[in-house]
Amino acid sequence: MSQDKLQAYAQTQKSSMPPREVEAMAFTKAALMLEEAKGELDDYDAYSAALKFNQLLWTIIQADIVDKENQLPPQLKANILSLSIFVDRQTIKALADTKGQHLESLININKNLAEGLLTNPEGATAGAPAEKPAPSTPGPDISV
Repeated sequence: MSQDKLQAYAQTQKSSMPPREVEAMAFTKAALMLEEAKGELDDYDAYSAALKFNQLLWTIIQADIVDKENQLPPQLKANILSLSIFVDRQTIKALADTKGQHLESLININKNLAEGLLTNPEGATAGAPAEKPAPSTPGPDISV
């Protein structure tokens, strides 16, 4: 199969995936690229390409967070922006010092975000039996 057809198929797969899975896949790819770069520090092209991909990913995240139509809660937006500033600083350090020590935090951040995006926001897995709620004072019904 030609490379163009493979890329078209991959793009179709991505577009049919839920947004959280696409984001998790992007963070996972960035983490894997950074891990590979950390293992081959003599290859500056691969090292800088991994950092540039990671920076591009985080630039897209930053642009999305500041978009007027982004509906995340303000505190979550602020936390993500703070994290993105840290990523920016670590990236600059890593580009200036290619010993690899600055990559570990970037790898961990990306892996943790990917893992979090792949978990069910309600904390339940599909098909799993529902747990009995703990007795408590009834709160407002927020179901949709």
